[in-house]
Amino acid sequence: MNYIVFDLEFNQLYTKKNEEINTKSICEKKIIENSSVKNKSDSSDNKTCEMPFEIIQIGAVKLNDNFEIIATFNRLIKPSLYKEIHPFIEELTGINTEMVATEKHFPSVYKEFLKFIGSNDFVMCVWGIDDIKQLIRNIHYHSLNIHNNIKKYIDIQNLASKEFNTPKGNRLGLKTAVEFWNIPIQNDFHNALNDAVYTCHVFKKVFNKNLKPSIYSNPNYNRIPTNSLKVDTEKLISQFEKMFGRKMTKEEKSIIRIAYNMGKTHQFLK
Repeated sequence: MNYIVFDLEFNQLYTKKNEEINTKSICEKKIIENSSVKNKSDSSDNKTCEMPFEIIQIGAVKLNDNFEIIATFNRLIKPSLYKEIHPFIEELTGINTEMVATEKHFPSVYKEFLKFIGSNDFVMCVWGIDDIKQLIRNIHYHSLNIHNNIKKYIDIQNLASKEFNTPKGNRLGLKTAVEFWNIPIQNDFHNALNDAVYTCHVFKKVFNKNLKPSIYSNPNYNRIPTNSLKVDTEKLISQFEKMFGRKMTKEEKSIIRIAYNMGKTHQFLK
């Protein structure tokens, strides 16, 4: 059996006016509106709700039973929905709009990814369940077929967190795990292939023969959201102003709000 250790980088909605777009709020609004009708309109809000995070890079490493690297995969993807790379994403990953402009769209890259995975039995390995979730969500958005084994996965982040006795509800960062096990840091983090390679090294440290893969169950994307506690962003910004001893600029306030919303998705935890 092969282990497909993979990592994804995502893009999300961005406006040139640098306005904050809360995709969660958009989805909740559209879900409530659509709950009383049978047919959903093909609006941009609905598309945002279906795929709030669009994959722009897939990086993967194929390991055999002996944990030897037998192949690697690294592809940038031309966005179909969010065609301009968000400045925060560009800063984090180094991927910009020009870099992906000439790349293939997701359906073609996904086909190449399946070819890379091959016909042998395999299990997907990820640093956190969110990459499995967003991969499946992107596959659904493009109306592509899902290989059954793609839903069979090992959450390496969860295994490493147990080794660290990480408190429940907290997530261990990939860089923290890499540094703890003295794994050489030779390339930047937040690059899909680099992170997949680092995850491989951590996997070797936490693997045990009794390990059993989990099966991912698709969440009900169209469920009506329940009431939840909300963060007062104005007070959050006020706290930053106290910390820095000055008023935040309009751009800084926008960055704080965007970073908070991205943090809630856990997509950038490594």
